[in-house]
Amino acid sequence: MIAAVVIVVVVSRGGDDEAATTTSVPKGSAGADSVADVDYPAGVMPYAKAKKEGKEGTIEWGERCDTELGLQALPLFPQQPCFAPFSGDNGGATATGVTKDSIKVIVYLPQENDPVLKFIYSQINVTSTRDQEFATYQSFSDMFAKYYETYGRKVVLERYDATGIISDPVAAVADAESIAEKQPYLVMGGPALTNAFADTLAKRKIMCVSCTPAQPTDWYAERSPYVWDIQKDSMQNLTLSSEFIGKELAGQPALYAGDPALVKKPRVFGYVHVKSSDTSQQLEDAYVAQLKKYGVEFARIETYVSPTELAGTGRDLITRLKEAGVTTVVFAGDPLAPQTLTKIATDQQYFPEWVVNGTALVDTAAFSRTYDQKQWAHAFGVSNLFARVSPEKAGSLYLHQWYYGTPPPASQSANLILPNVQFLYNPLQGVGPDLSPENTRGAFFRSPIVKSTPVSPQISYGDRGIWPDTDYSGLDDQTLIWWDPKATGLDELNKEGAGLWRFVDKGKRYLPGQYPTTEASFFDPANTVTIYPEPPPEARIPTDYVPVK
Repeated sequence: MIAAVVIVVVVSRGGDDEAATTTSVPKGSAGADSVADVDYPAGVMPYAKAKKEGKEGTIEWGERCDTELGLQALPLFPQQPCFAPFSGDNGGATATGVTKDSIKVIVYLPQENDPVLKFIYSQINVTSTRDQEFATYQSFSDMFAKYYETYGRKVVLERYDATGIISDPVAAVADAESIAEKQPYLVMGGPALTNAFADTLAKRKIMCVSCTPAQPTDWYAERSPYVWDIQKDSMQNLTLSSEFIGKELAGQPALYAGDPALVKKPRVFGYVHVKSSDTSQQLEDAYVAQLKKYGVEFARIETYVSPTELAGTGRDLITRLKEAGVTTVVFAGDPLAPQTLTKIATDQQYFPEWVVNGTALVDTAAFSRTYDQKQWAHAFGVSNLFARVSPEKAGSLYLHQWYYGTPPPASQSANLILPNVQFLYNPLQGVGPDLSPENTRGAFFRSPIVKSTPVSPQISYGDRGIWPDTDYSGLDDQTLIWWDPKATGLDELNKEGAGLWRFVDKGKRYLPGQYPTTEASFFDPANTVTIYPEPPPEARIPTDYVPVK
């Protein structure tokens, strides 16, 4: 099922293993403003660059290219550039897992009966099987193979079923070693509760994506160019969260608390987060230090190791927050813990504000519907997600239905499988024939920034002036949200029900330094959106494309 479901059950388990050998980052990794301006290797030519050089009429672009736009004729936003078909010698075996004809990619799948996943899935009634997940990976890959230029090579997916549970570092190392012996070019996925898997692959010089819980920025740099993420790294998320709290909430009354007595009081912040390693403590210290720059201090910090322990310890945790006079609880933990904590808070007649800070899946309707709604009606904050579009009009389900005429085999997790496949194919075009991890890094770093819309995030890698350090995690920005328990519609698993997140200013997104100093209009439905019935104008694509078979 959805690998990202458990990424935040343990925020980080770093610090136990030695880092992989550090590799130097190439200079000039700031990227170009347009694909027309990128200095591509020989034999690599996107339509925009060909047009700039006056060569577009000399190339047979084929059905896969919309030559009016210079983009792939694929109804997936943001549309990718179309590249000229390649002919000639591709260099053969240019890297591990790469031959003249193929690119071997391993799809890591957790155990079908992993007890951690089973517990999580039961909360939101997820039923996707591993067979369905792999079939979905394969169907998206087969589709992309018709549109992306891969320079004479075919992507070959191979399934790997985990031998241990997702929190077992010993099994993770063993699995990574077994996978490395298969000599793939890239691994998609990994055990989400330990970084041992990614560490081992990096040491064996095998690339992976979405293969570790979120780590600090320097952790990725030490393993470059082998470990990548699609979401933010943990330090980036804390940086944006602290900016939001410092600029918009600090020094103001707790306007959105559920207790009228708290509404009149200046905000007193408490912090609840999951803690399982030295890295978690380092992140807490970094968060505290960043908030101090805005004059914010936590009156109380509470931690827990696993959501299952809160049935016994949660009552005392909530009591301590209440006794400390906390009006505003900043929550940075797994998506299961709020079930217990919100119920206990209601039992104790404690109704503070709940501030979500971008940790994964707490800001999804699928999980938020399982929390005590008397409490969660006062939840708001920042999200790395983006406003959704009706699945009948855009996204992974729409794309699969358009191409194959059927929903994806793993419909519940298709939204999380598709980005991994995109991560694989997107740089292949820009790398060209000489495919390698180092050249893949170069392709990511020189590519133009993918700008955001209300229904898509900004994505970039490298040194773009957005983050102080070289970026190996794709997503850059955030949006503001608040929970509306009365709103009805589909959740992220396409289940109808009550309760949805409302996106402030219809999903407007903020980069570091862009949060305003005036508080947003939370809990005012005006100018908000839950789900766009149609893509907004800036995210629309042609609807008359015919699938290339």
